[in-house]
Amino acid sequence: LVIVTRLATRDLHKPISILFCNLAVSDLFTSFSGFWISMLFITNPDVTIFGSQDMLAPYALYTTSILSTIYNQVSIGIERYLAVARSMRTRFRVARHHSIAVVFVSWLLAFLLGCLPLMGWNCLRAERSSSLLYSPFCVNYLVFITLPNVVLAFLVPLFTYLRIIIILRKRKLRMQACGQATSTYKSAETQVARTSISIWLLALVSYAPFLAGVIFDATNRRCHADLYPGAYIFRNCTAMLITITCLGNPLLYTLRFRALGAKLKALRCLSASRVRAI
Repeated sequence: LVIVTRLATRDLHKPISILFCNLAVSDLFTSFSGFWISMLFITNPDVTIFGSQDMLAPYALYTTSILSTIYNQVSIGIERYLAVARSMRTRFRVARHHSIAVVFVSWLLAFLLGCLPLMGWNCLRAERSSSLLYSPFCVNYLVFITLPNVVLAFLVPLFTYLRIIIILRKRKLRMQACGQATSTYKSAETQVARTSISIWLLALVSYAPFLAGVIFDATNRRCHADLYPGAYIFRNCTAMLITITCLGNPLLYTLRFRALGAKLKALRCLSASRVRAI
């Protein structure tokens, strides 16, 4: 729905709309690859537990989609920060070609990292290094992919949205000192705080269990029979949480940021009026 709506309207020329549409594409691929893995589990459960050549492609697509989603979430947070900073009369402005370049780089990086198992970094012939939860992926590959990207998904949005709140609060205090109305800034600050907390909590709920599973996988050396069925139920729950993220992203980003965009537009108008007055 997000993709069709964005393509059917003229909002797609806006930098943030390009990022929203790309995020929806990433979520769609995540859901599709998750459905592919689910069908393999239904038809042949053993391949999702013990691993096989058939699991490399769906797992690679799943990893690529999740990485693309993370990079898009980070890009949206940075774009929102720059949008607010621009309203404070900074020189840099995010243009359409910047968003297109970010989309291209995000997918390129996601494909390169996600398809490494298809290029040879897998444990089809090295069972000792194989992951117990995501075989035939190697444990060291999962650690290499998961740790830096999950930290990126947590820290960068947290930093950008905190910076937005700080900028708006400083601007509100300056206008209070000048005896001007600050209701628009206060409303924008409240909207940013609610949205950023929701986004950060959604990322925490969806990615933290997956990170915990990878850490457990890397530190545990028991066999599949000892982990069945509890560990694999936990693995399936982490996949469900990531799928819920795909459903929550349109609500958080598309709907909430529509109101937030109106607030930021009002702030830019206030800044422009002040410049003309000076």
